[in-house]
Amino acid sequence: MDREALKARVGQGLLSFPVTYFDKHGEFDAAPYRASIERAASHGPAALFAAGGTGEFFSLGLDEYPSIVRAAVEAADRKVPIIAGCGYGTRMAVQLAKAAEAAGADGILLLPHYLIYAEQTGLFAHVKAVCDAVAIGVIVYNRDNAIISPETLIALTKACPNLIGFKDGHGDIELVQKITTLVGDRLTYVGGMPTAEVYAAPYYAAGVTTYSSAVYNFIPQAALRFYKAITAGDKPVIDDMLTRFFYPYLQIRNRGRGYAVSIVKAGMRIMGQDPGPVRSPLTDLTPAEHDDLERLLNQAFDGKPA
Repeated sequence: MDREALKARVGQGLLSFPVTYFDKHGEFDAAPYRASIERAASHGPAALFAAGGTGEFFSLGLDEYPSIVRAAVEAADRKVPIIAGCGYGTRMAVQLAKAAEAAGADGILLLPHYLIYAEQTGLFAHVKAVCDAVAIGVIVYNRDNAIISPETLIALTKACPNLIGFKDGHGDIELVQKITTLVGDRLTYVGGMPTAEVYAAPYYAAGVTTYSSAVYNFIPQAALRFYKAITAGDKPVIDDMLTRFFYPYLQIRNRGRGYAVSIVKAGMRIMGQDPGPVRSPLTDLTPAEHDDLERLLNQAFDGKPA
């Protein structure tokens, strides 16, 4: 997809990042993964992030990454844009970005670099190197050790024509508001906090028109209903869904480190779609936590999770 078309598409609907399917031995399981991409695409998301954070990008081997991106691209069959996760140090990020482009990805989501903090000049050089390496659109992910200042982002928009988006997982609404105000419509803006629905209303008020939903993996219709309520400003529906589902869901998610991914795979198992285990160093939910999530889904949606 043309990068300007991708920029417009991303900002006009709900996004999601599919989990990566593994078999019982922890190896990539291509057939059910492709089926899950087809299923996700059938509900009409604006785009899908393949091999992203919820797709356990950080645990994928360099040898299997291109095949995972290619499988997503082929399964989506151009019905939905595929944006591939990318990250680590600059040289490795450039290699991954090129591999994703070669595999047919429509864009890149540049996750934070590995481990260390960096000055703004270093972040500028890092993002620019990845943008320069590919022709497809790039969305930069602002979180953890890669917090980009408004000044740096403005400089990047001038230096990198294919920088099309800014995704925020840092949670500083003051910073987000400043960026959306100063950068304007040069970029599209994506909410990227874990369980983004909880933050969606204040982000929307700050000019962030969309977000990536993890629960879309197992309750896509409910996820789309919540997104519609956000864009319509339907506070009764927003408050009801937050109270009945999302806040209790967070209580389960917050019981363990890394559960933002693990709980999604658990939700999919409950809904009859087993994506396999998470890879170490993540751990799956305990049987008791799995049961708690199943009870929550049945209670929140009257026994008919959507």
